Amino acid sequence: SRPKEKHKKAESLADLKEELDIDFHQISKEELCRRFGTHLNNGLTHAKAKEILLRDGLNTLTPPKVKPEWVKFCKNLFGGFSLLLWAGTFLSLMSYVMLAATSDKPDEENLYLGLVLAAVVIITGMFSYFQERKSSKIMESFKSMVPQFATVVREGEKVTLRAEELVRGDVVEIKSGDRVPADVRIVECQGLKVDNSSLTGESEPQSRSPECTNENPLETKNLAFFSTNCVEGLGKAIVISCGDNTVMGRIAGLASGLETGDSPIAKEIHQFIRLITALACCLGITFFIIAFILGYHWLDAVVFLIGVIVGNVPEGLLATVTVCLTLTAKRMASKNCLVKNLEAVETLGSTSVICSDKTGTLTQNRMTVSHMWYDNQLIEADTTEEQTGEHNLNASLGYKALIRCGTLCNRAEFKPGQENIPVLRRVVNGDASEAAVLKYMEIALGDVMSIRKKNKKVYELPFNSTNKYQVSLHETEDLSDPRHLLVMKGAPERILEKCSTIYINGQEQPLDADMKESFNDAYLELGGLGERVLGFCDLMLPQDKFPKGFKFDAENPNFPLTNLRFVGLMSMIDPPRAAVPDAVSKCRSAGIQVIMVTGDHPITAKAIAKSVGIISEGLCYKGGKIIFILLVYLEQ
Repeated sequence: SRPKEKHKKAESLADLKEELDIDFHQISKEELCRRFGTHLNNGLTHAKAKEILLRDGLNTLTPPKVKPEWVKFCKNLFGGFSLLLWAGTFLSLMSYVMLAATSDKPDEENLYLGLVLAAVVIITGMFSYFQERKSSKIMESFKSMVPQFATVVREGEKVTLRAEELVRGDVVEIKSGDRVPADVRIVECQGLKVDNSSLTGESEPQSRSPECTNENPLETKNLAFFSTNCVEGLGKAIVISCGDNTVMGRIAGLASGLETGDSPIAKEIHQFIRLITALACCLGITFFIIAFILGYHWLDAVVFLIGVIVGNVPEGLLATVTVCLTLTAKRMASKNCLVKNLEAVETLGSTSVICSDKTGTLTQNRMTVSHMWYDNQLIEADTTEEQTGEHNLNASLGYKALIRCGTLCNRAEFKPGQENIPVLRRVVNGDASEAAVLKYMEIALGDVMSIRKKNKKVYELPFNSTNKYQVSLHETEDLSDPRHLLVMKGAPERILEKCSTIYINGQEQPLDADMKESFNDAYLELGGLGERVLGFCDLMLPQDKFPKGFKFDAENPNFPLTNLRFVGLMSMIDPPRAAVPDAVSKCRSAGIQVIMVTGDHPITAKAIAKSVGIISEGLCYKGGKIIFILLVYLEQ
């Protein structure tokens, strides 16, 4: 029965709202394999996988229930204001039939009026239906995009399967550029990083490891989630959840399980219908009584009653509203905004508060070099979506030293085959910060990869959270200088500790108290802007101690890591989209309050909010305060 279905649906939604309660990230690999009947090296057998697939179903999200087309058509034909017009049609035709029964030549006005009202309702209903159907077809066409595939180990062999055929217990391999095909437990990895922005809004890729780092499954580093992207490294994992049971599936279930109420225009139309109906009936009954008092025949009085009621029906209102909403929907479609339900157009117009995510919505979802500090001066970089390197053509020696460090001490690379794509839109294999530096260098210098080839890398000490710096050693492109070049980048305060001199205006100067104070001022200013800051330094190694072919030791560094030369700072930020400040301004002028919601650090959030015009001063809230403020606002 319907009450039982509603109760079951409410229980299901309540379960989805509960915290994720699993222990797959805490148990050992052996216990995990035992639970799923799988093997780290051989994976599942084909028979076992087929059995699980038949039991659990495909690894896809259950689409929300779709109303049959005939139901949608009937809703447009008989819903809302259309009912009032159908009532008017019925009364007009009934009036004509009553006159025809008592007269040889009845007045045909009521017949024509009934037919016109019916035509108006049918035409506007079909108009609304086909507009919504057109938008729905476009949305459905997205489903036919290129399907996702995954590399799976079955019976000891690697096979490529459609992601929807994965089952719990499958051993999958993930590499840079792949989309995670299900919720998985990482068992082996090398430099694996995933982009969780689709789940959390974090623009920085998150590192993954086989070890459990947190009791909360959403915070631990040995789990990766369905629909997130692997941006660096590779790894092997065991599928622990598929389809609707994944974290993304739970979110989708919550979103599709919410019941939507009537739109503002639907509520106003229902209220208007009640008002018009009450007014028409009152007037009709009043004139019916008056006709009786004046001695009219009862049949004439009934016809008169029907005429008064029909006369109060605004026949043109439905057509006018439908045409206006359709024209607006077409204008929005020209701006790449699809309207699935015409009533949503008016709902959008009645918006009073917009709560917007930051990453990828207000910002470009790409880290960009925004400021540089070299030669004891702070330089602002071009962060627009059409960056050019023209302003750097006549750069100083300090700038050239800084960009040399940024070019060589960088592991990020462009994916092949993107030569004809604008630099800023190219896909990069690597960390978001390194990708930002790489793109800036590509614009400023040209072919970065050829510069790296000319300055052959002979050794690299990767970045780690303990040292907080990265080192690489190179043979330089200057054939007359056989010395090795050491370049280092990392946390600014850690880089400064490694340096004894600083490169200013082409000269190497002692790193004295005044220079350290200038560094601290620049570092604090960039930090106050909510930007991520990296420090750079270098050193030419003496040829007599480090001749060509010298074997550099990774375990016990046999090269200097102190008394280096500081060259400068680079700061990065996910810059706002060019059109956002104007859009925010238009919203505010229309009386709409814009609120930015993000998981970023408050300083970063405040900097972005100020730059797009959402706030002027203060007004930055954390966690529960936001929920409380929104609840108070909604209650008002």
